Amino acid sequence: MKLYDFPLSGHSHRAHLFLSLIGADYDLIPVDLANGEHKKPAFLALNPFGQVPVLEDDGVIIPDSIAIMVYVAKKYGKTDWLPEDPHHAAQIQRWLSVAAGQIAYGPCAARLVTVFGADFNTDEVIARAHSILTLIDAELANRDWLVTDRATIADVALYSYIVQAPEGNVDISPYHNVAKWLRQIEALPGFVPFPTTQAGLRTTS
Repeated sequence: MKLYDFPLSGHSHRAHLFLSLIGADYDLIPVDLANGEHKKPAFLALNPFGQVPVLEDDGVIIPDSIAIMVYVAKKYGKTDWLPEDPHHAAQIQRWLSVAAGQIAYGPCAARLVTVFGADFNTDEVIARAHSILTLIDAELANRDWLVTDRATIADVALYSYIVQAPEGNVDISPYHNVAKWLRQIEALPGFVPFPTTQAGLRTTS
């Protein structure tokens, strides 16, 4: 398998992290976003949306980080990461929707402003980030993981943009249950860190 990746993309990191956590055999193919490689014909043939990540698996092309995680979990039969029973499958889908919704338009968007110069209303996206972090912190008050008694793709889907939320000027220090959950993910075998930039609250003097 080949994972087309940009290291500072949280979506790319999400897919990279999951592949590493399950011990999949894959090659990481860097995509030069700064020079527009993702908008050139060769890459657009893989993903017409011109976005990373993209997984290529023996002729099967899977764009989108969440779709990649679902595909790989199904391919390798990782029912611990993506349960088959209706109740847990629905709970995981709920959190995948949060990753594509409140996380994308909250901590992800806030980081896009500071790291990539995106044109979002800063106060609005930071407020959204704190709103969803408050809800997640409450969800984790009486459990270690979001859905089952172990990590699932739901946890992986939320990790990258939450851990680097400070780069978007989102202070995560008040969220103690979230902090514990982040440390648990980072302690998993096969964990790979999301590269840090000196943006937002991570700026050093």
